[in-house]
Amino acid sequence: MTTTAGTGALRIVEDLAEARATVLRRAPLGEPVLPEAVQQSIDELWGEPTTPADHVRKILAAVEAEGDAAVTRFTQQFDGSSYKAVEVTGDEIADAFSQITQAQHDAIAFAVQRVRRYHETQMQHAPTSFTERGTGMLVRPIERAGIYMTGNEAALPSSVIHTAVPAVVAGVHEVYGVTAARPDGTINPLKLVAARMSGIQRIFRASGAQAVGALAFGTETIPRVDKIFGPGGIFVTIAKQQLFGRVGIDSIYGPTETLVLADDTAAPDLAAADLLAQAEHDVLATPVLITTSRAFAEAVAAEVDAQLPTLEREAIARAAVERGGAVVAGNIEEAVALANEFAPEHLCLLVEDPEAVLPLVRCAGGVFLGESSPEVLGDYTAGPSHVMPTGGSARFASPLSVLDFLKVMSVVALSAEDLGRLGPYAAELARAEGLTAHARSIERRLEGR
Repeated sequence: MTTTAGTGALRIVEDLAEARATVLRRAPLGEPVLPEAVQQSIDELWGEPTTPADHVRKILAAVEAEGDAAVTRFTQQFDGSSYKAVEVTGDEIADAFSQITQAQHDAIAFAVQRVRRYHETQMQHAPTSFTERGTGMLVRPIERAGIYMTGNEAALPSSVIHTAVPAVVAGVHEVYGVTAARPDGTINPLKLVAARMSGIQRIFRASGAQAVGALAFGTETIPRVDKIFGPGGIFVTIAKQQLFGRVGIDSIYGPTETLVLADDTAAPDLAAADLLAQAEHDVLATPVLITTSRAFAEAVAAEVDAQLPTLEREAIARAAVERGGAVVAGNIEEAVALANEFAPEHLCLLVEDPEAVLPLVRCAGGVFLGESSPEVLGDYTAGPSHVMPTGGSARFASPLSVLDFLKVMSVVALSAEDLGRLGPYAAELARAEGLTAHARSIERRLEGR
C-alpha cells in the first residue's frame, strides 16, 4: 500500500515494488527534451529542425574546421557575451583577487588546502611503477588536462577546486581551464581566484559544446588536451559523449542526487535539510529518504514543508523534492539493500551506529557518516573531490580522484633466458592462430641463439 503524508511535497511510499517503480526509478537516458524556447532558437540557428545531438555535432564540426572563430562565435551567441581575447590575461586574474572579499579568499584557500591534502594522501595509495621477473608497469600522469569550469553568473568555485586540484597533485604537466564569460566579457572573479589557487595555468573564454570541442581538437589559441574533466550542462554532456574515444573523457555527469538513509534516532530537521541542500541545485535533482520508521518519514516530510519557504531557490527545490520521495523499509538491512540498488551519488547515513552500517554499503559515490558529516561539507571542505558518479553509475564508477589523471604503461624487459622459456609457447599459439609472421619473429630469435 502507498500513502503520502498530507499534501506535502515529499511523498512517502511503503510498498517496495511501488517504491522501485516511483521514488527509486530513474528515467532511461535518451534524447533530451529541451525547453520550447531553447529548441526554437536551435532550429533558427541551423535553419531546420535540429535535435540536441545534431546541434552539438554541427558545433563540433565547425570548431574542428574553424578553430577560434567558431568557438568565439558560438560562445558569444549562447552566453550573450562580448569580448576580443579568447585567453584570460594575467592582469585579469590578478585583478580578480582584489574583487573578492577577504573571507571569500580565505574560504577558497582553505578548501584548496583541504582538497590538496586529501589527494596527496590518496596519491600515496595510488598504483606505483614496478618491474618483477621481466615485466612490470610505468605509472605516469597525463600530459595535458582540460578543466570545464562550470557555471557563469552562478559561479561554482568549489567545482573548479574539486576538479583541478587532483590533476595538480597527480602531476599533470599542463592544466587548462575553459569558462563562460559574463555579458561584458569578464569572468566571475571567484572562478578565476579558485582556478589560480588550484593550479590551473591558462584560462580561456569558451563554454558549452564548443569549449569541449576546442579542448578536444585544439585551436589557434586553445591547446588540444589529452583528457577533459568536469561537469557541465546538457550540451557539454552530449559533446563529451560524441568525443569519447577521440579524447579522454572523465565521465558523463547527470543531475545531482542524495539518498539519506535514516532510522528513528536521527533528527528530522537535519534529514530534511540534507535533502533540500541537494534539491536546490536543479529541478532535475533527486533527493530520496529511506527510513525504517513511518513516523520518522512523516516528521521529515513536515520539516521539508516547513523549510522550503525559507529557501531563495524554493521553486527549484520544491520541484526536485516532488521528483524524489521517502521509502519506508522493514529494517536497516533492507534499507541498505535498496540504497545499493539505487547506487546514489551521495549516501548519508543518519543512523544510530553508522560505522556498523558502512560494511553493508556496496554502491555509492560518496558515503557520509553521521550528523557531523553532512554531504554539504563534502561539497566544499571535507577533502575528497565532490565530482561523483550519478544516475546509478556508482555501480561501476568512482568519484574523481588522482587515479583519473594517471595512466599505466605495461613494461616487458625479458632476458635471453626468459625468451628461451616463453618463446616456444608463444610461437605455438601464433601458429595455432594462423599468424605465421608472429611465430617466425620468435623462432628466428630462438634459432639464432
